[in-house]
Amino acid sequence: NNEKSVPQLLIRDLKFEKSLAKLMFSPDQDNHPSKAPVKYGELIVLGYNGSLPNGDRGRRKSRFALFKRPKANGVKPSTVHIACTPQAAKAISNKDQHSISYTLSRAQTVVVEYTHDSNTDMFQIGRSTESPIDFVVTDTVPGSQSNSDTQSVQSTISRFACRIICERNPPFTARIYAAGFDSSKNIFLGEKAAKWKTSDGQMDGLTTNGVLVMHPRNGFTEDSKPGVWREISVCGNVFSLRETRSAQQRGKMVENETNQLQDGSLIDLCGATLLWRTAEGLSRTPTVKHLEALRQEINAARPQCPVGFNTLAFPSMKRKDVVDEKQPWVYLNCGHVHGYHNWGNKEERDGKDRECPMCRSVGPYVPLWLGCEAGFYVDAGPPTHAFSPCGHVCSEKTTAYWSQIPLPHGTHTFHAACPFCAHQLAGEQGYIRLIFQGPLD
Repeated sequence: NNEKSVPQLLIRDLKFEKSLAKLMFSPDQDNHPSKAPVKYGELIVLGYNGSLPNGDRGRRKSRFALFKRPKANGVKPSTVHIACTPQAAKAISNKDQHSISYTLSRAQTVVVEYTHDSNTDMFQIGRSTESPIDFVVTDTVPGSQSNSDTQSVQSTISRFACRIICERNPPFTARIYAAGFDSSKNIFLGEKAAKWKTSDGQMDGLTTNGVLVMHPRNGFTEDSKPGVWREISVCGNVFSLRETRSAQQRGKMVENETNQLQDGSLIDLCGATLLWRTAEGLSRTPTVKHLEALRQEINAARPQCPVGFNTLAFPSMKRKDVVDEKQPWVYLNCGHVHGYHNWGNKEERDGKDRECPMCRSVGPYVPLWLGCEAGFYVDAGPPTHAFSPCGHVCSEKTTAYWSQIPLPHGTHTFHAACPFCAHQLAGEQGYIRLIFQGPLD
């Protein structure tokens, strides 16, 4: 039977499994405790397969690692000033003092001063390129191959979208808060922003388009299940979602949940979604070396096109956007893998749908691409499945997990998307098992 699934053959190769086990885990920082800085975790932007289209530059990149800072820069709330007193005005104008201003009316502003916290490090994320922002994030355009596509879109990501505060001591807990401090060390919540006084007399509020967070159930593993999307306030409290993204009325407070990030937590900034991976979680994740070994192994099995009988090969990780002549293509309705050919291209079908020569099922015919961003994988399984309709290939458990995740889209809709290119998933499952033809010899 030539129609064997090549990756299934691979799994039985025990020697290969042992060699993979050595490659699989990232080098452990514990080997060099004095030299290696403590890593709290990494933020990975969904929709990019290992790097931004025009390359990662400075604070603009597809993933951002949070390391313990040489000197703590965290802040915590201290004095509260009510009304337009001279101290309130001074707190706002004091460039050395962090503060959050809640404008209740033209006559009344509440200013909460923040003081230095030697136990925490603060990292800020947003669209602004000003110096307080550590990680610059722009709107993700699904499947866009170049950043020029993204500039025409009116951004819905806040300039100072959110901040993450990490404990400098074990277990290095990371917490997320809506809004970030600007160059004057201020956060301003204007008259229109949703804000309120809490039961203990403190102030709190939401940003215009909000910061949403979803913690997966069972961590970020092959047993993960989607959690519930929540909104995080400026003070880090947890709320159910508003009716629409920027509605004035806040959701209900969720008392038994916290703003503490877990491995696999998703953070949505209304225009881009970030995946949080803890340092510990990343140490259990396949490395780029491991994915490269899987690529080489699948190519070594010499899968063939059942029509042209030519050998197929996944291009190297570096050439992940250019269709190669040996590139495998797939019929998305049945999963039969071929080389590129013109069979079954009926003009009346618009050229979009094709008939598979193996089983005659009709559907889209697309090139296959390896998922190169290792942080999106929930396990280290072989690349046996592809997302539909984009053709990004990864392990079965990884496709199954992401196909269940409702990602925020626009101001009030959710849909599952491929983590490697952000394309909305199509078809019954959103992914398909690949059927490779082995070599005839």
